[in-house]
Amino acid sequence: MTISHHSTAATRHFSGTYVEARAKFLEAARARGASIESFVNEAHRGALGEELATDVALLGAIDAKKLLLVSSGTHGPEGFCGSGAQVATLHDEDLLARLHQAGVALLLVHAVNPHGFSHLHRTNEDNIDLNRNHIDFGAPLPVNAEYSEVEPLVLPASWPPTPADQAAVAAYVEKHGMRAFIAAVTKGQYGSPDGLFYGGTAPAWSNRTIRSILRKYAASATHIGWIDLHTGLGPYGHGEKVYPGRNTPEDLALARAWWGADVFALFGEDSVSAHVSGPVVSAAYDECPRARIAPMGLEFGTIPADDMLLRLSADTWLRRHPEALESQRREIRRQLRDAFYCDNDEWKGMVLGQTRVVLLQTLQGLREA
Repeated sequence: MTISHHSTAATRHFSGTYVEARAKFLEAARARGASIESFVNEAHRGALGEELATDVALLGAIDAKKLLLVSSGTHGPEGFCGSGAQVATLHDEDLLARLHQAGVALLLVHAVNPHGFSHLHRTNEDNIDLNRNHIDFGAPLPVNAEYSEVEPLVLPASWPPTPADQAAVAAYVEKHGMRAFIAAVTKGQYGSPDGLFYGGTAPAWSNRTIRSILRKYAASATHIGWIDLHTGLGPYGHGEKVYPGRNTPEDLALARAWWGADVFALFGEDSVSAHVSGPVVSAAYDECPRARIAPMGLEFGTIPADDMLLRLSADTWLRRHPEALESQRREIRRQLRDAFYCDNDEWKGMVLGQTRVVLLQTLQGLREA
């Protein structure tokens, strides 16, 4: 009986909808006496007609020199996991006491992409993948020459893909290799607005919002540890520590000193994540140029990678086909939610345990910095 009590206690912090997640987060932040600010996306509403916002909760001084930042929902339904971890953190007396004692401020950014969280899309209101959008739009857009060749393979005319569609994918993989195929699809593209992993042609609402949050809440920080919570890639329930920061030996060494030898760099060969242009955390380098920044994408595995790509393709296909039957629409939405959120006690417990370890490590790193 004790086991079931503990798992229920651990998992009560998770939610089934964006509306519920937002309410739980704000309630926990208020109960903790955090400073709260809401950045509302005025141009859009949620799936249930609700207000959409990125909510920020600060515990500690706004001018703190050391800042631990935890963000959720960069990719829409990944927010189910990230929000649960953030709410659990707000209930973690021991961890909050340690932060307070160390003089480290905690900034929780809830639902970086509230539209995708509510509507169950990985991308935002404009089909933009926010981890491909934080680039210098004053410079020429990154070129992904291979994408135009693979797009018809992953976004066929009808859904599900026919045997002929599947054979075309197999032929491409046979010729170029699986790694090249995955890179062509996922690294980001800037020429097909209704395609997969689209980076946009200007900073998205969420990009501008994150930058204003950093300018306000991280302006005084000399050291920032930023954990961006993700789901979808890697072995079930395992939290892979992905380093999405600058490709310099000293920055990677800092990340490994704080979080261990199992930190994998996006630009390395061994990460579950693609080497992408413009991840959200890179905004810190622009907005906080005087701070030493240690960023991490903490990625919790859910389903096998080929299944994930299929579900993302289905979601993108659906956006292109508003005439799709309601039954098909519902099924694709459900499958996408399940791809990013394993709604069971075991997985949620794994998420909370590993997130807590990473937050403690980040606190230690900041304290000693």
